[in-house]
Amino acid sequence: MSTINYSEKIPNNVNLAEDRTLQRALEGWQPNFIHWWDDVGPEGSTNHEVYLRTAVSVDPQGWAQFGHVKMRDYRWGIFLNPGDANRQIHFGDHKGEKAWQDVPGEHRANLRRIIVTQGDTEPASVEQQRHLGLTAPSMYDLRNLFQINVEEGRHLWAMVYLLHKHFGRDGREEAEALLQRQSGDQDNPRILGAFNEKTPDWLAFFMFTYFTDRDGKFQLSALAESAFDPLARTTKFMLTEEAHHMFVGESGVSRVLSRTAAVMNELKTDDPQKVRAAGAIDLATIQRYLNFHYSVTIDLFGADQSSNAAVFYSSGLKGRYEEGKREDDHQLKGQTYKVLEVHNGQLVEKEVPMLNALNEVLRDDFIKDSVAGVNRWNKVLEKAGIPTRLVVPHKAFNRQIGALAGIKMSPDGRVVSENEWNAKKAEWLPTPEDFAFVASLMGRVVEPGKFAGWIAPPVMGINRQPVDFEYVRFG
Repeated sequence: MSTINYSEKIPNNVNLAEDRTLQRALEGWQPNFIHWWDDVGPEGSTNHEVYLRTAVSVDPQGWAQFGHVKMRDYRWGIFLNPGDANRQIHFGDHKGEKAWQDVPGEHRANLRRIIVTQGDTEPASVEQQRHLGLTAPSMYDLRNLFQINVEEGRHLWAMVYLLHKHFGRDGREEAEALLQRQSGDQDNPRILGAFNEKTPDWLAFFMFTYFTDRDGKFQLSALAESAFDPLARTTKFMLTEEAHHMFVGESGVSRVLSRTAAVMNELKTDDPQKVRAAGAIDLATIQRYLNFHYSVTIDLFGADQSSNAAVFYSSGLKGRYEEGKREDDHQLKGQTYKVLEVHNGQLVEKEVPMLNALNEVLRDDFIKDSVAGVNRWNKVLEKAGIPTRLVVPHKAFNRQIGALAGIKMSPDGRVVSENEWNAKKAEWLPTPEDFAFVASLMGRVVEPGKFAGWIAPPVMGINRQPVDFEYVRFG
């Protein structure tokens, strides 16, 4: 088997060159990863040279080196944030003890499960976005898609490194399985539901990167608190890259709204059919896409009451978002939190032990963050003089997981009958007609500086380059 020059091929700060066992494991895994990339990675991109950001170290100069590179030759590095030899566990039953450098035997199964679940989301989103390059609205957007794809690939490497380094044969088997499951596969799907949904068009992609990558931000932030130091340091570094994915989503939807508002003002109409006829995406359709992506994403946080969440917290495996900024005892015994349930056809709040409600705590943090961005989208409409506003639906809307699963709930928070749900569903969630209409707009535009008619150009280019820079060179 050919050996890899680790400092060049896989930039890293984990002394790969000196760990023969780990090298052999990764040399076995790497060809399978490339095979997976060729097989279900970005379609038709093999010979493109893309203006990508590559991390070569964790310092500010090193983690964002820009240049044209073939994606198949991208340097998927392995980076942990700098360590602190005196770091202490700062929550749960082990609070005040030294952070773990190795996996404690009693937490092995749970830690492995956490790492595998996080790892599984990374290749899943690449698979979901596989065909989007064929309908890119501009070269700028195509480059952003490819940047997200290679970074999700790097995040997979990050989790696989932890599995190989700390979990022996079990870890090696789990690392193989991460390449065997496939998004939407009938027989061997991805672990979490949202990662088996299709991402059929660019509006869905922008909503996915805004909402679902934001779930990633909150899950990674919770893991960055972990008592298992290598996991905490790995996820902290991953967060630097996750920010770009959310930027692509937020700015993408802003640009769609900007173009739609311009068309509405030109035509002096808010009639969805007239807006569509002019080649823009009407606001009602954008709202339905928002409702769908928001609701499937908040399901990713899991059941509102979870004994696993309590165990993960008490044993120090997974903290809360910004744990260090919270002013409580960081052990939470005897504390409570309000969750929702339906009682006699009405939504009611119920106090439960906070340790069991930690999924709900994280979900509520996510909701607050999501709403702030939706308010920024509304500023685009406000500035254009359009009175309509986008809103996030009620958190019980369209839920498939937890106590609220299957409840028929309107976006504004009313429990509705089966009949009303069936009558109104097409107003609340994207219909086959919506998907067909949005798909009809998805022609590929890749001449530098040109943009599809349904989206406005960005305010600025990438890394201080002009908007009409040649971000992708087609080989």
